[in-house]
Amino acid sequence: MDAVDVASLQKRKFARWAAITATMATGLVLTILFTLNIGAVHIPFETILDVLMGGGTRFQREIILNTRLPRIILGALVGGALAVAGAAMQGVFRNPMASPYVLGISSGAAFGASLAIVAGVSWLPGEFAIPSMAFIFCFLTLFLVYAISRTKGGFVQVETLLLAGIAVGAFFNALVSLMKYFAGEQLSAIVFWMMGGLWQAEWMDVVVALPMITVGTMILWLLSRDLNTMMVGEEHALHLGLNVNTVRMIILLAASLVTAAAVSVSGVIGFVGLVVPHVVRLLVGPDHRILIPVSLLGGAIFMVWTDTVARTIILPAELPVGIITAMIGAPFFIYLIISRRRKMGW
Repeated sequence: MDAVDVASLQKRKFARWAAITATMATGLVLTILFTLNIGAVHIPFETILDVLMGGGTRFQREIILNTRLPRIILGALVGGALAVAGAAMQGVFRNPMASPYVLGISSGAAFGASLAIVAGVSWLPGEFAIPSMAFIFCFLTLFLVYAISRTKGGFVQVETLLLAGIAVGAFFNALVSLMKYFAGEQLSAIVFWMMGGLWQAEWMDVVVALPMITVGTMILWLLSRDLNTMMVGEEHALHLGLNVNTVRMIILLAASLVTAAAVSVSGVIGFVGLVVPHVVRLLVGPDHRILIPVSLLGGAIFMVWTDTVARTIILPAELPVGIITAMIGAPFFIYLIISRRRKMGW
């Protein structure tokens, strides 16, 4: 194959990537517009567009701009963040069953949130108390897991990292159970936070989460070539001059940053980082240069629709969206285990 053929193939590939990205972005915009129309109070599309352009009555603006829109935007951010983190971790661990929760960081976040709820312990006051503690313990958990799995020579094996994450996650889950035991009247708050939900979404949550998710996603995308290199094996990556330990640590920090931002404003929502990257990988392939941005868009669409189902399926009440994602994700996880077992000949 000569240089002209290679260049032609590259152009077609990038054109296909651009078309898929544009289609997904359009799908996200349409999703936001459609879900703005869904709720206990019916508001026509014409009125929604009028409100978004600055018109409408005060009641309509309150519902669209201060109730539904911040929740939808926050759901898109949370879903996109979890999907991006899942795609990155599956690449780092070369394991299709990896997700943002494989290192126990969600358990650490849950313990931080339960401390703020039950004991009132936090380094920030008011509405930032729970998110800030969840955020801090996400990173404390990551550093603890990494310190446990690091050898004297500074090398970190993936298997040891995974086992350390499972052990540390189990420890923090036990501490969360202890906090539940002493919670008293605050028990329901911990339980609802652990289920994951967006019912308290406000524009301030969007302001808090957006910068961290943006920075973390950009770091992961900039390291997408290194992720591709690591996918073929650590020894091969080392021979190509890649500092595997350093790159892995940066990727895990960035993935934990976006996960912490998502968890801190929505609670523990599972399986998004497991399901979405697999579906996207079937669509665009394993190249992280396109997998990460399309996972961001796919996770956003998935979370907005699942949250819409959660808030409308049992009107006037609503379900925590974590229940809906678990009902979708758990069977998918079982399917992955069975398919992997067949492939590996277990």
